Amino acid sequence: MRSAVTISLVSEAGGGPFVYWHDLAAGCAKAAELGFDAVEVFPRSAAELDVALLRSCLDRHGLKLAAMGTGAGWVVRRWRLTDRDSAQRRLAQEFIGEIIQVAGQFGAPAIIGSMQGRAEGEVSHEQQLVWLAEALDELAPRAVDHGTSLLIEPLNRYETNLINSVADGVKLIGSLKAKNVKLLCDLFHMNIEETEIANALIEAGSHVGHVHFADSNRRAVGFGHTPMSPIIGALRRIGYDGYLSAEVLPLPDSDEAARQTIASYKACLSL
Repeated sequence: MRSAVTISLVSEAGGGPFVYWHDLAAGCAKAAELGFDAVEVFPRSAAELDVALLRSCLDRHGLKLAAMGTGAGWVVRRWRLTDRDSAQRRLAQEFIGEIIQVAGQFGAPAIIGSMQGRAEGEVSHEQQLVWLAEALDELAPRAVDHGTSLLIEPLNRYETNLINSVADGVKLIGSLKAKNVKLLCDLFHMNIEETEIANALIEAGSHVGHVHFADSNRRAVGFGHTPMSPIIGALRRIGYDGYLSAEVLPLPDSDEAARQTIASYKACLSL
């Protein structure tokens, strides 16, 4: 398992759970200084991301791109894959598709979290799940072209009512034609939704494609109360060899959150 830290380039997401903000070059330099293997980047859009700068920063510091987020599509533009308006659904797909293309250049998956939307109004929960599955089946082949996967992230009940648990995610993936859709298992969301995090990871098995390494309070691991030993044990049991990526609040500040994360990562992996 490898380590990663988040960098948000979305000013509208201020207050969100990202360690470094606004400055891609500085974030990459800090990540490398602290010994992270990779960064996870959240751009405002594919068009607004300086791809040449990202490549230069990764190469200069010997880092990988762990994953790329699509949440700005919702935060900035209010697009979602399950909107009742088909034109809005199409815009959401186009936005995500462009990020898939950019992330794929670095062999990294794109994340679909908040852009899954939520069931509300006159449209049924079942219909919105159908729309979500259709969108994933349309988007996933773009990742195949780059030899990577597409990540769907179960979110807690306060953020969506579509895909809340790992079991929800596994069921959705099982309904797809695409074979390269994986789960992003976020330990913060799992702390809310799962009866037992380790068991949920074991049941998900090979469907686990990425892990957000966060404590119970969305702070860096070690600043909350989630027991990590059984979680690491479960990930080892299923043969997970991907990233433990810190999508955590920058508290007490970005550097301390990052230092705590890498210290906890090393401690967990030494168990």
